[in-house]
Amino acid sequence: MTRNKHHVVVGAGAAGLAAASAMRDNGFAGRITVVDADPHTPYERPPLSKEYLSDRRLREIVAETEYRRLDIELRLGVGVCRLRPSDRRIDTSDGEELVADRVLLTTGVAARRLDVPGAALGNILTLRDAADAAALSARLRAGGPLVVVGGGFVGLEVAAAAVDRGIDVTVVELGELPLLAAVGPEIARRICRLHTERGVRILTRRTVDAFAGSRAVESVRLSTGERLDAATVVVGCGVVPNDGLARQAGVACADGITVDDLGRSSDPWIWAAGDIAAHVNPHLGHRGRIEHWDVARRHGAAVGASMAGNATVNREIPYFWSHQYQHTLQMYGRGRPGDRVIVRDSTTEPGFVAFWVRDGRVAAAAALDEPRDVRSAKILAENRIEVPDETLRFAGTDLRRLVRQLRSPDTRRDVDVTG
Repeated sequence: MTRNKHHVVVGAGAAGLAAASAMRDNGFAGRITVVDADPHTPYERPPLSKEYLSDRRLREIVAETEYRRLDIELRLGVGVCRLRPSDRRIDTSDGEELVADRVLLTTGVAARRLDVPGAALGNILTLRDAADAAALSARLRAGGPLVVVGGGFVGLEVAAAAVDRGIDVTVVELGELPLLAAVGPEIARRICRLHTERGVRILTRRTVDAFAGSRAVESVRLSTGERLDAATVVVGCGVVPNDGLARQAGVACADGITVDDLGRSSDPWIWAAGDIAAHVNPHLGHRGRIEHWDVARRHGAAVGASMAGNATVNREIPYFWSHQYQHTLQMYGRGRPGDRVIVRDSTTEPGFVAFWVRDGRVAAAAALDEPRDVRSAKILAENRIEVPDETLRFAGTDLRRLVRQLRSPDTRRDVDVTG
C-alpha cells in the first residue's frame, strides 16, 4: 500500500512533472509534492530562446487543472536548502521540514559563467529561466549591438531572434565552428551559413578576455585583441549540473548525479532524472547527461514509474530540435567520432537529411525542414538498420517505403526503394 507514502520531487521542469504524472499512472496513491524555487507555474524551457523572445508568453507544461486531477501539490517559489537522508527530511527555504519516503531530484543545470574582468557589469545575460528570458527580451527591444558568447543551439537561436529584429549580432565561438561537437563539420557549416547569409558575424577560435563599461557592458575584448561594441551580451558557454543538494547529501556525482538504469542514486532514498542525471542511454554508448527537453521528459516518466514500483528503463533514442529563423533542425541519436556522415540534399534549399553510419548501420539522423523524412530516418537509427550509402545519399530514395521494406521479414537486401 502506498496511500500513506510521500514522494517529493525537487524541480518542476519536464522531468519532474513527467515523473509525478507517471507515479500516478503506475498506481502510486500517496502524497506527491513538487517543490521549485521558480515562482511561475511550471513552463516549457525550449521556447525561452525561441518563441518567447517574440511573444513573451510562457508555455505551461500542463494545464493547472491537471495538477488537481492528479492530486499533485505544487510548492512554487520555495527552494530546498538541504537533504537529510539520515532522517528522511528535506529543509526548505521557507523554514519547513518535509518528511519524504523518497526524493526525486530533477534540478537540471545552470548556465556556466565567465570568470573574466568585467563579468559583473550590467546587461551581461545568460538564458536558463523565465526571468532570464524576460531580461533578454527587454534588451532586444532596446536594440543592439548584441554579442553572443558561445555558438551552441541556444546562442544561435538568440542570434536568429535578434537578427529578425534588425539587431547587429556577433557570435564568438571557441571552436572551429559553432555546433561542431553536436553535428559535425558539414552540418555545422550549413547551419552557420543560415546565419552569415543574414548578416551575423561568426568569429571562431576566439575567447573573451574581458568586458568593459562603466555600469553596463559597452564592449568585449577578445583573446585576439579585437574589441566588439556591445549593448548586450548573452553568454552561452555551456552549463553545469545543479548537483549541490546531492553532493551535500553524500550522493555519488560525476558531472551530474550518478544513477542506475531506474534512476536510483547511490543513496536509496534519493533518485534523479532529466538533465541532472548521469545515466546510460543505450543509444549514447556510455554514461552521461543528455540536456534536451524530450529526453528529460521521457527519462522522468521512466523514473517516476520505477519509483511507483513498476521498474522501467528509458530506452528511447535521444531527440532534439532547434528553431532558427523559419527553419527547424531535428536530430535523433548522437554521432560519435569515426562515424561516416552521409548527407542528401532536399529539393528545397537549404533543407537536407543527414545520416550517421556506424559499422555499416544507421546510428543517428538529422534533418533541416524535412519532418516526414526525419521520422523515417529515426526508425532506421533506433533499429540500427543496415542501408547502402548510395541509397541514403540518393535524393530519390523514398525513406518511408525504405523503412517498410527493410523492416519486413521477407525483404530482400537488394529491394528497389527509389523513385
